[in-house]
This record gives sequence, structure tokens and C-alpha cells, in this order.
Amino acid sequence: MRNRFSVILGLSIMILFVLGITLSAVSQEKTYELKVSMVITEDDTIYKGYEKFKEGVEKRTNGKIKVELYPAGILGGDEEILEQIALGAGICVNTDAGRLGVWVPEIGILLCPYLTDTVEEMQKLLKSDLAKEWFEKLRKEKGYVVLAFNWYAGGRHFITKKPISKPEDLEGLKIRTPGAPVWQETIRALGATPVALPWTEVYTALQQGVIDGAEAQHPATYGSKLYEVAKYITLTGHIQLWNAPVVGEKWFNQLPPEYQQILFEEAEKAGDYATQLLLDSLDELEAKMTAEGAIISEVDTKPFKERAEAVYQKLGYEELRRQIQDFLKKQ
Repeated sequence: MRNRFSVILGLSIMILFVLGITLSAVSQEKTYELKVSMVITEDDTIYKGYEKFKEGVEKRTNGKIKVELYPAGILGGDEEILEQIALGAGICVNTDAGRLGVWVPEIGILLCPYLTDTVEEMQKLLKSDLAKEWFEKLRKEKGYVVLAFNWYAGGRHFITKKPISKPEDLEGLKIRTPGAPVWQETIRALGATPVALPWTEVYTALQQGVIDGAEAQHPATYGSKLYEVAKYITLTGHIQLWNAPVVGEKWFNQLPPEYQQILFEEAEKAGDYATQLLLDSLDELEAKMTAEGAIISEVDTKPFKERAEAVYQKLGYEELRRQIQDFLKKQ
């Protein structure tokens, strides 16, 4: 009886083993499509990073994951795309901490003004276990998978129709910014009135006088030619914008584990690549915009930083900010 049981057990284990191999082989034969949605243009260094991401993913999966890039908001706005992702769509959206921070407040601090002093400090924070805890919370609670958060898009500066040299110059101006609380409160603290508009509508809104200015990083400003309708660019660097490729857990969980790991690894590699491209291109972008009529000015950022303190108080980020400062001191 005992021998018979052993034989049955052995056969069962063998069947499960063979079945596992078969299922794994089937999953490896299946192909997947991933559409990457972004509002930036093809000239942007972030877009070039996604070209590198596409190349790496398709090569390492032997084409089993096909990546298609959709710039300039072709697929729709981030909020709309995030809704589709939550339902299981095979879309990756290039987004930021402002939007994700609506669901996980800790992530929102990444867009708070003057959070770190250098790009290197922010890179350490974004790749730390502290930040990864926030991203894991987003996955568990909302079903969004952050593939990497090391895609540097640049410092945010003001683009206005009149020159700005101090926060008081912003008073009474309607400045376009995304609708998430951290964006809105930052612009309000610095003295202007925030106006939420889709990025694709900013040029026309400036042209028609609906808004008096906007705030953006150099690649986006250059790509959308905003300086044609608002020629003053003031280098406040009030927000350091970092982007992240985000997919839905429902779609992500369909992938074999090795493909999931490839997405994580290639997203981080491409993020580092895009970051370096951006840093190497800043002087050239400023030269191009100046040649086309933009007036770019440096300012004393101290009064802007002093006003920005109100954002941390307003959004309840004072304690979390202290944790981040302690973390960076130890690095």
C-alpha cells in the first residue's frame, strides 16, 4: 500500500513538473504588445530614452514584447490613459509624481519645490528602499507598477510674457501647471495663480491670452516652441521633474517572470540614458531657444525657496521631508 502511494505521488509530481514546463513554454511563445504613451514630442530626451527602452526590451525578449511609441499625446492625456491601464490595457504611460501622488501622498513629495540640491541627490533618493516602499504601496493599493523612476526631464522654469526677477513679479499672473495638488500649491506659493490645462493646449492658450505663462523644463519648452508666444524664460528650477514609465498590474501579471524582470531592468537603463542625454543637452537647448528669440535669465532663487516652504506645510510633508534629509545625509 505504501509503495503504491509512493508511485502515485511520484507520478503526480512528474505530471506537475511536465505541466509547469509546458505552461512556461507556452507563455514564452505568446507575444505581448505594449503601447507607450507620452505627451512630449520626439525631440525630447525622454522620447529618446523610450527608443532605447524599446530596443532593449524587444531584443531581450526576442520580439515577444513589441513596444510601440506614441508621443505628443496621441493616445490621450495621462489621466485618461491611467484609467485604461487600471482596467488591464497594454499601455505604459510616461507620468510623474504629481499624478501618482494623488493615490500615494508620499510619492507626491518628489515634486515638491527645491526638495534636493542636486540631480545626484535625487537619483539616490529615487533608487532607494525608501522610495521603493512608496512604489510598492502604489502597486498594492491601486494596481500600478512603476518600472523605474529615474527619468530626469529637467528643472522647471517659468515661461512668461513679461520678465520675472522675483516672486512678486508673478503676482496676478495666470500660470499653467498640471492639476495635481503639489503642482498647484507650488505655483500658488510662489505668487501666481495656477491654471490646469492639458500640455497640448498651452501654446494656443498663451497665444490667445487665456494664460500669462507656463512652467516647464527646457526640452518640453523647446519641443512645443512656447517661447514663440511667451519669450521670457526665468531659470528658477523650482521643481526637478522626474518621469516614470508605469504599467497596470493586470497586464503586467500576464507576463512570464523573466519578462517582468526585463521590463524593470531596461526601464532603469533607459532612464539613466535619458537623464544623461538631458544633462548633456541643456546648454545646446538654451542656445537654440535664444537664437530663436527667447530671453533666458538667471535669478536669485533664495526668495523663491523661502516662499516654497509653504508647500511642505500646506501638504503635510514636513516630517517626510525631514526623513528624506536624514537619508541623504547618510549617503
